[in-house]
Amino acid sequence: MFRIPESIANLGRERIKGFPVEGFVYGEGPQKPELMLIGEAPGEFEAVDGIPFIGRAGKELMKSLDSIGLTREDVYITSTVRSRPYKWGERRERDGTKTQRKYNRPPTRKEILAHAPVLDYELANIEPKLIVALGNFGLQRLLGREAKVTELHGQLLERPIQFLPDLDSTTFEWTDRLYRIVPTFHPAAVFYRPSHRPDLDADWLAIGEMLKRIGDGESEV
Repeated sequence: MFRIPESIANLGRERIKGFPVEGFVYGEGPQKPELMLIGEAPGEFEAVDGIPFIGRAGKELMKSLDSIGLTREDVYITSTVRSRPYKWGERRERDGTKTQRKYNRPPTRKEILAHAPVLDYELANIEPKLIVALGNFGLQRLLGREAKVTELHGQLLERPIQFLPDLDSTTFEWTDRLYRIVPTFHPAAVFYRPSHRPDLDADWLAIGEMLKRIGDGESEV
């Protein structure tokens, strides 16, 4: 199983200091996986347990993997930001009282830049057959903010990806190397937009077919 060095993890922890985030979740999986899955950021359960995709969205992701004959052990799971971004909000209890609690929120660009070296290290050292970008945050971290899952889902893209050229940079540059990427919807998308379910299921079946063709030795998928 592949694990980033503590020096890279500590760099990520240091760069994210001062932001409203909590926890730090390592990527998980083999160095030469069938797929590398890149999500958005940890949620509440992930931040506590330090394991990626173990909440409700994680159960959906496992169903998608199972649909093409894969398990968690076959893939490398990671995310754009490694700490849980949160915001404070009010919740009304059954007795009518109001309490403050933390809610998940999308990561900001500065938070994405803060943890860019962590994902860059994984992208440089993990050797997947395909990279699957789960949702717009994973996709746009790789291909830029113009890339949209609704337009590109289920397609095989062979393109350069973004990386942070140095620790002081605030803009990404493009790799010389080409990567094989398949965008699809984040597994949580079906909770707030059930109409995405047919496309999500079709995307995963397409991913399974691509893996078979790669296994058969085709030069192009």
